[in-house]
Amino acid sequence: MRSTLQELLATGRTLLADGATGTNYFAAGLQSGEPPEFWTVDHPDRVMALHQQFVDAGADIILTNTFGCNPNRLKLHKAEARTHELAQGAAALARRVADAAPRPVVVAGSVGPTGELFEPLGALTHEAAVASFTEQIRGLKDGGADVVWIETMSAAEEVHAAATAAIALDMPYVVTCSFDTAGRTMMGLLPSHLAGVLAAEPVAPLAQGANCGVGAPDILVTVLEMAGAAVPIVSKGNCGVPQFVGTDIVYSGTPELMGRYAALAVDAGARIVGGCCGTSPTHLAAMRAAIDGHVAGERPTVDHIVAAVGPLTNAAPSAGGSERRSRRTRSEGEPASE
Repeated sequence: MRSTLQELLATGRTLLADGATGTNYFAAGLQSGEPPEFWTVDHPDRVMALHQQFVDAGADIILTNTFGCNPNRLKLHKAEARTHELAQGAAALARRVADAAPRPVVVAGSVGPTGELFEPLGALTHEAAVASFTEQIRGLKDGGADVVWIETMSAAEEVHAAATAAIALDMPYVVTCSFDTAGRTMMGLLPSHLAGVLAAEPVAPLAQGANCGVGAPDILVTVLEMAGAAVPIVSKGNCGVPQFVGTDIVYSGTPELMGRYAALAVDAGARIVGGCCGTSPTHLAAMRAAIDGHVAGERPTVDHIVAAVGPLTNAAPSAGGSERRSRRTRSEGEPASE
């Protein structure tokens, strides 16, 4: 049963996006340094199994195994010539799972950053970035993706390049950035400024928002700071914070915490809620239950967020920064609920 993201958004309900890719692949056997994108060909059964687990947990949107599937990143593994092949194959695997689902499930083609700096800080030009994203997005389109999901971006220039490629290929798109550096992206973009960056595009995105970062409390404050956006807001936060347990990295968030996060994200204004690093199908099922059973509440304050899901990690650089910073300072030394 195939539907577009536009059609699902038009229903007015809160949509659930999926959880982590890399974290769950590591649990399934991915080795450090091994590109997850290679699993599309080497272990398609494992790729499809994770998609299926997320659909079974209640996901309305599943992201393809293509976060690093651009020539710039694949060249690190001497595989840049496989960009289209891997992108098309990953979209086709997700498409098979979505098409077999008993309800509409959207296939979102994951497009992550190139990992390179734009001129003048680095050597990457706008034209080269657009060409790189075009190759990846063409593969996603050919494989059956419904929408391009531009995620974990830091630079306005890279958002523009990826959006340019999606628009040229007549693909609808979503943009999320990672506001993980004192409430900004690594390249200094504020949550409140993302809408202005996207307003310059000739075709607007279907949604904008935040993903990854430093855990549930901070991304919820980021969502609050995006109030007034002209398009639906996405919140796809990490499952707590990473911690070393022996030689393994374990994320601290529990299913119960992620359920509280999902409900707060809805009250904060998000229309699409999901998980990022550390979010397993078990966490996502708790989020589905929380969304389905949610009774609309008041827009949360920073105090409410801290009380419900734990202290903030970052201070905010904006006019509201003193409030975010004070909540962080007063919480220092307290155990995080994540």
